Amino acid sequence: MKLFRDSSVDPGRGPEPAQGKQRLTRRSSGLAELTKSLGSEAPLCVLDLGSTSAGNIRYLTTQGHKIYSEDLLEASTDPTLATKDEQGNSILDSKLFLADNLVYSAALFDIVLFWNLADYMDESLVKPVIGRLWSVLKPGGVLLAFFHTREAGPDAPCYRFHIVGTDTLEMQPIETRGPGHKGPGALAGFHLQRVFNNRHIENLFRDFASIKFFLARDNIREVLVVR
Repeated sequence: MKLFRDSSVDPGRGPEPAQGKQRLTRRSSGLAELTKSLGSEAPLCVLDLGSTSAGNIRYLTTQGHKIYSEDLLEASTDPTLATKDEQGNSILDSKLFLADNLVYSAALFDIVLFWNLADYMDESLVKPVIGRLWSVLKPGGVLLAFFHTREAGPDAPCYRFHIVGTDTLEMQPIETRGPGHKGPGALAGFHLQRVFNNRHIENLFRDFASIKFFLARDNIREVLVVR
């Protein structure tokens, strides 16, 4: 494990309006490191796991890369996924979820942008999703993920991330789902579900070849893992 310290919300720019919502700008050391791969002359295949971002599509395709996008949080609100475990606790059916999501050929992607999904997904999906991402990444492929620290607080909003530069992201709040989204998949309007410490994060990615941590000043751990 390697540990670095950098990156933060950029107070100089502050909130910016965009598409009816405010966006915050933050610098990302993890993205800066990932950009070294994006600078490859060979076209790369990138999986962006969030609601479709026209900015991300434009940023990556203008560099000659191919991008796929899936909104796993939205998909996890499907009420047909609700089931119970052996103890009678409400969970989501991870096998059913993976039958309809992240269905790609093995070793297809060079890069996966996982963002902060692990902190907001139902816990029953997190490990199965990480396992599927391991299988669809190429050996040597890179995954970028963000994790909150305990200091973030339980009301930390869920953001959609837009790449606007080699080390810069815009964060757009994701709207709370309407009353039609009920059950364990509703994720309480995509509120923070849990906080992973470093040991938990290392365990999530234990099948990967390496992991780097970048500690930010905005209560976020950025993580780069290599398949």
